Amino acid sequence: MKIRIKGNSLRFRLTKSDFVTLLSDMCIMEQSDFLSGTFVYGIRVTQDENLSADFRDGNMLLSLPVAMLLELMKTDKVGFKNDNGPVALLIEKDFTCLDNVEEDQSDNFPNPLIERETK
Repeated sequence: MKIRIKGNSLRFRLTKSDFVTLLSDMCIMEQSDFLSGTFVYGIRVTQDENLSADFRDGNMLLSLPVAMLLELMKTDKVGFKNDNGPVALLIEKDFTCLDNVEEDQSDNFPNPLIERETK
């Protein structure tokens, strides 16, 4: 799971194994350790209708409706967004990069732009 934060915007990117974990455990959490404390972030699967997020005690948690999770897993849909609250939210599949990067991308989804370029 990757997060990108810019101002009042949160973007979560999920790999194939992140989806498997969410489906089995209904939650995925990660953390970044700093000198003065730990920043914890994650996603929990809910029965809600909309994406939402909360931040408490250094923990950021995105609530992902189970219907959205299943649609992302079973279709070509790239992601969902909710920009109706104080923070704009986006959750999407993590695609392989178009340019060469050193990071391991073996768990990422195939980039649909690469498939278009080869046709």
